[in-house]
Amino acid sequence: MQLERVLHSQGFGSRKACRIMVRQGEVTVNGDACDDPFAEFDTENLNFSVNGEPWRYREKAYLMLHKPANYECSHRTQHHPTIYSLLPYPLVARDVQCIGRLDEDTTGLILLSDDGQFIHRMSSPKWKVPKVYEVTAKHAVDEKQISDLVKGVQLVDEPAPIAALACKQISDHVIHLTLAEGKYHQVKRMVAAISNRVEGLKRIRIGELSLPDDLAVGQWRWLDEAALVLLNQQPKNERVSA
Repeated sequence: MQLERVLHSQGFGSRKACRIMVRQGEVTVNGDACDDPFAEFDTENLNFSVNGEPWRYREKAYLMLHKPANYECSHRTQHHPTIYSLLPYPLVARDVQCIGRLDEDTTGLILLSDDGQFIHRMSSPKWKVPKVYEVTAKHAVDEKQISDLVKGVQLVDEPAPIAALACKQISDHVIHLTLAEGKYHQVKRMVAAISNRVEGLKRIRIGELSLPDDLAVGQWRWLDEAALVLLNQQPKNERVSA
């Protein structure tokens, strides 16, 4: 692939802008300077840098982000900064999209991609990819409340009760709630339905992929092959416990 096409596909601007960057000496390929925008390269294992910033060619982008509180999962925000401001410009320019939004006050694991099939696989109700939330409740959670969450609670404007896949008690006020749906404010509404209130909410797992302990709040990283394998695995059976 021509170098200007490589840069364009990775979000570094229009082909004309990428051509100018190359001719101005802003690009190195596999450690060597290249000022020919039409030079051909094999994209497999292709590493390049733009103004000293290293990149690797990726046909599709697959990312995880540790979302902070007070950020919105939208390009057009109303009251808070967007999570896309936490990403490098080329990733935003190639139009990566978050998969399953989190409320502005909710933290934790978010996946992003520009692969339409992957986005559908992770977000479609058909696939029922489980998400695990760490819920900090205002009042102590008892066994009956946990039982009710798993059996199903009735929410306003829902025709039938909504049940969690699993609910595990971590401490008096903390539970891990596993859901397959992504309805509006679902966790908060379900907890309210058991006469309690969510004081803190964090998504800690999607499918079999957990939020890494070493991924700091506000940071992102590429999903490696091992992470993608985990996301494509059939979820393990959750054990409901109190």
